[in-house]
Amino acid sequence: MVERVEAAFSSLSDFLWGPPLIALVVGGGVFFLIFSRGLPYRHFGHALAVVAGRHDRPDDPGDINHFQALSTALSGTLGLGNIAGVAVAITMGGPGAIFWMWVTALVGVATKFFTCTSALLYRGYDSQGNLQGGPMYMIREGLGRRWMPLAMFFCIAGLFGTLPIFQINQLTEALRDAILVPADLLTEEQIPWFNFLFGCAIAAVVAAVIFGGICRIGYVASRLVPAMVIAYMLCAVGILALNAAEIPQYLGLIVTDAFSGQAVAGGLLGVMIVGVRQGAFSNEAGIGTEVMALGATKTREPVRAGLVAMIGPVVDTLIVCTCTALVILITGAWVADGEVEGAALTAAAFAEALGGAGPWLVAVLVVLFSMTTMFTFWYYGAKCLGFLVGAEYQHYYKYFYTALVVVGAVATLEVVIYLVTAMYGLMAIPTMIATLLLAPRVMREAQDYFRRRN
Repeated sequence: MVERVEAAFSSLSDFLWGPPLIALVVGGGVFFLIFSRGLPYRHFGHALAVVAGRHDRPDDPGDINHFQALSTALSGTLGLGNIAGVAVAITMGGPGAIFWMWVTALVGVATKFFTCTSALLYRGYDSQGNLQGGPMYMIREGLGRRWMPLAMFFCIAGLFGTLPIFQINQLTEALRDAILVPADLLTEEQIPWFNFLFGCAIAAVVAAVIFGGICRIGYVASRLVPAMVIAYMLCAVGILALNAAEIPQYLGLIVTDAFSGQAVAGGLLGVMIVGVRQGAFSNEAGIGTEVMALGATKTREPVRAGLVAMIGPVVDTLIVCTCTALVILITGAWVADGEVEGAALTAAAFAEALGGAGPWLVAVLVVLFSMTTMFTFWYYGAKCLGFLVGAEYQHYYKYFYTALVVVGAVATLEVVIYLVTAMYGLMAIPTMIATLLLAPRVMREAQDYFRRRN
């Protein structure tokens, strides 16, 4: 039964993430880059100033400030896509998959600017009269009611794509396979019970945060995200500094393997599909989930939200994912541990470099990364449900979401990763179509904003 479910989700994910969707996500990003004449990249310094709070206005409409909005969005992207997702990409597609993750990040800067500016430009009110942002409102308000089926399509995919199953699955695996089993603290017979009880414990913690709403999530994320990124980067950079002489070799391997046609995933197209799919999973550029977090930003200037959003791919994919990939490659864990995958592979790489403290360190960081992502993904799914059936019913999603934390703890990695990536592919279709159609309006708004600023 499990094998049939896994095969079904695998076929769906592979079908969705074929050449047409790659053309839409990557080609769309290239279009935004050319159409804007590199405008987002030229104003990166101003984007950092906005995040620093220099342009915050307490009386602006919205729920959270720019820094909290970025932290909330990053807590969704700077999660296990940077620890487990990179390991999955290397396992499935070889080192060359990282190159295509870089490509999604580079063009994703422009994509995020356009998607999030559109979302703020076309915020709408839910059935309770609250101001909301997200691809569904962007489609309804920007393209008109006749495009409502596209908005509903996004919400249905979003209900499943933002489930917490990948995060809890990898958190459970990292703790179990990297620490407890090797230390003989857990036997094979005890694993099913451990998975279930651990899932229940994490579900209780998640419930304690998500029942506080987006303001509590923004508050928690703005404190946890910077701390966990700094801690993780210190460890990764420390390992790379000790092996600095080998970095050029493995950077070269990433590039050559991407075009060699000898990739694990089955040639150039195979490694490209794996890299773009995992890149989208890592930074969510063009997917539309982070648009819902940025939609809660306190601002009257939609362009500022777009500028804040575009920082995401640089931080989570170009910096954090690259460091993770180099640690896995340099330590040789990707070759030595053929039976290990996901977060456990990253833990094995840190163990190679740091000894016995490595798995414990990764376990702690996996807890932080996965928990902050689970806090944020509830908000995305609830907003999708609220759009479909009414905001007055969206609070019921909290109970469903909390229960799915337990389910994810006992599921297999393959079923989880294929389900989530398939839903990400479905979400990308309406998000990218709407953003491409609204691109001329975004450019007019951006030109007006920078003209007034100058």
